[in-house]
Amino acid sequence: MPSPRTARHCDVLVIGGGPSGATASYWLASAGHDVVMVERKSYPREKTCGDGLTPRSVRQLLDMGLGDELAGAGHRYDGLRSHGFGRTLELKWPEHPDLPGYGYVITRKDLDALVARRAEKAGAEVWEKSEAIAPLVEQGLVRGGLIKDKTDPDAEPVEVRARYVVVADGANSRFGRALGTSRNRSYPLGMAIRGYYYSPRHDEPWIDSWLDIRDKAGNVLPGYGWIFPVGDGRINVGIGLLSTFNQWKAVNTTHLLESFVDYAPESWDMRPETACGPATGGRLPMGLSVGPHAGPTYLVVGDAGGTINPFNGEGIAYAYETGRIAADAVHLALASGDGMALQTYEQRLQDTYALYYKVARAFVKIIGHPQLMRALVTTGMRSRPLMEWVLRIMANLLRPDELGPAEAAYKAVAAIARLAPERSA
Repeated sequence: MPSPRTARHCDVLVIGGGPSGATASYWLASAGHDVVMVERKSYPREKTCGDGLTPRSVRQLLDMGLGDELAGAGHRYDGLRSHGFGRTLELKWPEHPDLPGYGYVITRKDLDALVARRAEKAGAEVWEKSEAIAPLVEQGLVRGGLIKDKTDPDAEPVEVRARYVVVADGANSRFGRALGTSRNRSYPLGMAIRGYYYSPRHDEPWIDSWLDIRDKAGNVLPGYGWIFPVGDGRINVGIGLLSTFNQWKAVNTTHLLESFVDYAPESWDMRPETACGPATGGRLPMGLSVGPHAGPTYLVVGDAGGTINPFNGEGIAYAYETGRIAADAVHLALASGDGMALQTYEQRLQDTYALYYKVARAFVKIIGHPQLMRALVTTGMRSRPLMEWVLRIMANLLRPDELGPAEAAYKAVAAIARLAPERSA
């Protein structure tokens, strides 16, 4: 049930009810804190996404007690089927001591509602159709937000005051920008677009990825295409493109998706008659490209902090993880009475992701050059052991004992990346 929009005080105000905001709300409410989470729309609501959950995402959902709900609403799959330059490899998710060996495909319409309701059940107060239109700032410190009830156009915005604020309003974070966050334009940016089709192959045991997407003229572009089986009669079909490609702003992603659909095997039965509606897309800030991530009384999480994985465009796992890390930091601040505990958030981000994303940024710089990408993909697709290693790296599924090789891989990739000029986007 919607909560009444009346001025109030709470321990934590969470701006945004997507993966990162709902996760932070769940963990904070579970720890006994008074949490208000505001979400611009009402659940269930559509969200542009590939809908694929890797084992990292599944781990976070299991930890929130959503295993049964996920199994009931999602389509379980075993791994990645990779296609490139006439070759196909089926790669199961690798064994890992802390992560499951399977993933799910589930629409964000269903998934976000599951996590939000889980946060609500844990004790968080969820305000749907409520927009945070401005931060409350006093003496240079964020003290909450001004919240507008979107169900009542005549209602005056109300003040929700909080000891701490978690900013989780997505890639176009208006609340974050009002606090001074900005994107490092030397870091890669992604563009993605997806649509749904009815398909006889809607319940495949793999997610499919193409590493040789082509435009209508047949030119290979530095990006990837995907087909993810939703399991309910539909497939999620999309393409992603990187800003490290020097002509990326000139690419019409709608036309590129149309080319990919034409290029894909006929067995998927993707035709105008089987399309479920128009495709939608957006830009993806990657590799911790948006900051600062922490202020004296607030933290920035998920897409609002540019946490998407540059290797594969995955954002959901990192939204869950950063929401949980932020909740840990805020809980420590509330429990200790020391606001400086919020600064542990930035340190944990660096400890958890800095080296990995450094490797990823160097890698996507390389593949921004079509000739280099073609050479790398062609070489990789000839070797199953090599592609299994690549899958572990790109999906961030390295075991703790493999972090040393990851650092060595960075040095090798960085040496090649220095040959490619920097670009801003």
